[in-house]
Amino acid sequence: MPRIKIEDLDKIAERVRRATVLREGAGNAKITVHMGTCGIAAGARGIMSALLEEFEKQDIKDVILTSSGCAGLCSREPMATVELKGEAPIKYVDLTPDKMRRILAEHVLGGKIVEEYVLAKGSERVS
Repeated sequence: MPRIKIEDLDKIAERVRRATVLREGAGNAKITVHMGTCGIAAGARGIMSALLEEFEKQDIKDVILTSSGCAGLCSREPMATVELKGEAPIKYVDLTPDKMRRILAEHVLGGKIVEEYVLAKGSERVS
């Protein structure tokens, strides 16, 4: 087994720092990829991977990327929720990596909701 070098540890630390900022940082927007077992089985890992690639490629720093469990609509997975500051959350369904890239470009970065993938606008409330 090769020995770990200081440079390797630096790379690991930087990767963890970026991932932590994506999950916990303050941003102008937040994307939650629903990754319960149903979501994962339907392709949520591919959605998350596509987002991570785009964040890296475009050097996106002001968007929080996180995951959650099942949103309760297994038949509509993979799903993601987009929240822009001061606006109601939007739940997107039946996603593919390409659809998620479009949502990132048009809604998250451009401010225009991609209507054809929307299931719901606003938060669910229990009264």
